[in-house]
Amino acid sequence: MQVVPLDQQNRFFFEDLQNWLTSNLCYSTRLPKGGTTWSCLFGIIAWCIWKNRNLFIFQGITCNALEIVKVSYTWAQQYELNHNEFHGDILMVSLSNYGGKVRLLLIAEQKTHSEPDFFSGFRGAPVALTFHPTSHIYHGVVSKCKILHGRYLATPWLSSPHFQTTFLNFFGNPPAFSYRRQLFHASDGGTIALDWLTSSDISRGAFEVNHTISNEDTTPLVVVIPGLTSDSTSSYIKHLAFGLAKHGWNVVVSNHRGLGGVSITSDCFYNAGWTEDARVVIDYLHHQYPKAPLFAIGTSIGANILVKYLGEDREKVPVAGAVAICSPWDLLIGDRFICRRLLQKLYDRALTIGLQGYAKLHEPCYSRLANWEGIKKSRSIRDFDNFATCFVGKFETVDTYYRRSTSTPYVLNVSVPLLCISALDDPVCTREAIPWDECRANKNIVLATIKHGGHLAFFEGITGSRLWWVRATDEFLGVLHSSSHMHKKKTEITEQKASIESSIDQGPYVNVGEDGMVAAVGSAHAGNKSVEHFTGLGSIQDKTVLGTEQTQQQTEAKSDVAGSGGEVSGECSSLQRIKCFDVIAASKRWLNHLLFRKNGKSVWLLVYIAIITSWPILGSALRIFSRKKLRNFSAATSHRR
Repeated sequence: MQVVPLDQQNRFFFEDLQNWLTSNLCYSTRLPKGGTTWSCLFGIIAWCIWKNRNLFIFQGITCNALEIVKVSYTWAQQYELNHNEFHGDILMVSLSNYGGKVRLLLIAEQKTHSEPDFFSGFRGAPVALTFHPTSHIYHGVVSKCKILHGRYLATPWLSSPHFQTTFLNFFGNPPAFSYRRQLFHASDGGTIALDWLTSSDISRGAFEVNHTISNEDTTPLVVVIPGLTSDSTSSYIKHLAFGLAKHGWNVVVSNHRGLGGVSITSDCFYNAGWTEDARVVIDYLHHQYPKAPLFAIGTSIGANILVKYLGEDREKVPVAGAVAICSPWDLLIGDRFICRRLLQKLYDRALTIGLQGYAKLHEPCYSRLANWEGIKKSRSIRDFDNFATCFVGKFETVDTYYRRSTSTPYVLNVSVPLLCISALDDPVCTREAIPWDECRANKNIVLATIKHGGHLAFFEGITGSRLWWVRATDEFLGVLHSSSHMHKKKTEITEQKASIESSIDQGPYVNVGEDGMVAAVGSAHAGNKSVEHFTGLGSIQDKTVLGTEQTQQQTEAKSDVAGSGGEVSGECSSLQRIKCFDVIAASKRWLNHLLFRKNGKSVWLLVYIAIITSWPILGSALRIFSRKKLRNFSAATSHRR
């Protein structure tokens, strides 16, 4: 089968690459059989060869050269039948300008991601799960999630990650509803907008927001931390909030400072590693609704903040479970990646424009605290961080900021059931930064990776009206909520251990047992009210109550002393003597028990140590005593003579 024109066969060996590509793509002569143009067939064959090369390298799938030519020839005929001619000259003109490069790359990306779905019968790609072999989160929760064990099929006309990401930001098909706004004031004077959407708001049909949640409510509560320059009005956040509320959950979106239509009221701004706002908001919600299981979801930069917060506080977090969607993980790697290729640079520029718009809203603060002229001239995220974030956050360099804000070092410390979802074709957060080994080593983490999905998109269905990761998150949290694997705050255990370790110094009495063990015992007077117990998980509450009782007893004792004068003083002094006597007697019993054990080696070892350590003093005393005795004896003898 000969498809290459005779006048083009020899040019392959004599021309450089650029001229060779130009001549082939501009050769619009139709082939004798089929009527297709050589430029169209050449482009499809080149694409097929490259695609099969990738299949061979990454999946070990071999291909046949003749089959590639036949398939390419058929596609070229169908393509020209539906789209008339493939104008190679127009393509080359487009290649000569910047916009043409972007259009060509987007078309190539769309074809690259749509053709595998076609050949697989539109079955989609399976979800790859990474977890520890003995992970109780996987075996008890994720193994019951059908969506995570299924396949993801992208919307056919949005199969490219760039199309998905772009469509999400400009359209997104978000559901229509309204939030209930609550302003939370931080201790430093900052203001955080909390936007609520409750399950009752959705169940009533008309989206009214007059419903308030009782402090005794047991409905699960989900805290959502948005991504960079995103707030509760972002399309993907509205998809998530509506999906969770529709299934009976209460949702609160914790907007970053200065976003959501709220002004900056302090000199503190949010950044990629700022976890304090998430910490205070989660603690506030936990204390405000103590009976409601609390879950957390972070997206993009919000996922980085969430994972870092979970790793910093470890078992002390009041979060029952968490989900991290499209986290950048390592900001240094992400910074290098987003400047690598043309399309990544476009995302970098788009995000920089968003950051500049955020800074423009709060220009008085930024012009006072940062380099405003540098902010206006920033062309990348790194430039903005150099002129803004480093000044406000007191970071020495941009790399220092990225290193300190990266969440990867905290992955191993996460003690909460955590589901992480990432797309391998994410054009913003590269797969190179995913901490595969750390996630596999932590029994509390399950990492789900999908070949396609873009950044926070994962559109599915013909109309692209649903996000796959929203359904996966909803199912995971639902199964986790109905299981026994939800995390429970364990701050009390830590403080309990600290109290036990320091109780010997704090106890008013010292008790020496028959086995020689020394222990502190609380005072037993006043009806044994202040005896301390270190059982259960409520030691913080017990410790607070005991401290109050001891303070009251001390106050009462002082008032009694003031009222009864010397009589009470005498009783106190006698009580102190009794305490000292008890301590001395107990110490003697302990020493006697130690010295008269059956183990003779221990006794003789103690005797040897005692002689060695006391010999200098004892020897000097014996020498002085013997000299006096000898002198007295000599004097008496001479006197008798």
